[in-house]
Amino acid sequence: MKHTYNVSGMTCNGCKSSVEESLSVLPNIENISVNLEAKEAIISMKTHLDLKTLQNVLSDKFKISEKIEANSFNSTETKSQSELKQLFPLFLIISYLIIAALLLNRNPWDTSGFMLDFMGLFYIVFSFFKLLDLKGFSNSFKMYDPLTKAIPAYGWVYPFIEVALGLMFLFRFQTDIALIVTLIVLGITTFGVTKTLLNKKSIQCACLGTALKLPMTKATFIENTIMITMAIIMLFKTMSL
Repeated sequence: MKHTYNVSGMTCNGCKSSVEESLSVLPNIENISVNLEAKEAIISMKTHLDLKTLQNVLSDKFKISEKIEANSFNSTETKSQSELKQLFPLFLIISYLIIAALLLNRNPWDTSGFMLDFMGLFYIVFSFFKLLDLKGFSNSFKMYDPLTKAIPAYGWVYPFIEVALGLMFLFRFQTDIALIVTLIVLGITTFGVTKTLLNKKSIQCACLGTALKLPMTKATFIENTIMITMAIIMLFKTMSL
């Protein structure tokens, strides 16, 4: 059985992790999904646990209470609209990148040039947002990136890797190496994103740093898949030359 609760007192991803870890030690808990933005926790239980039991394992900083849904259909619809609104900046940025890459390669049309320019612009723009708050990005990134979880310093270096890859694509410098690094770097991240989505965890996506608060959704998986697909296509083209 699933129950939704309001959880007050959460201010960061650390708080979110603390609530998830504290509640997960209770018996009969099958799954916990904490949404930092909505200040709520969705808990799947084998048998129902009362509020007092849940509150006892939480820090005094957090207060848990039952959430009453007035209308589940409206709630789902509102949540969907909210996610689309949050993802709008991501869609807008990617649209601008596509248009810019199209204009740079329109006359004469160059498919390879379009993909290289898109990947280069993608890395440069996305690294810019990450570098606005390097510490915040690193903390958010390690919530789902396997390598950053194992080696936290990687989260601090990652935006600079993106800058280097972006410049390599835009200046056509050692693009074969840049393509291989792209497959490795985004492959690791995509694995973490996929695992997060399958576990239905509600966490913040770090693709645009902390300046724009984006939820982790299928859009994150799709953007990484597009980059990986382009990298594979370009590698095959390079090998066939």
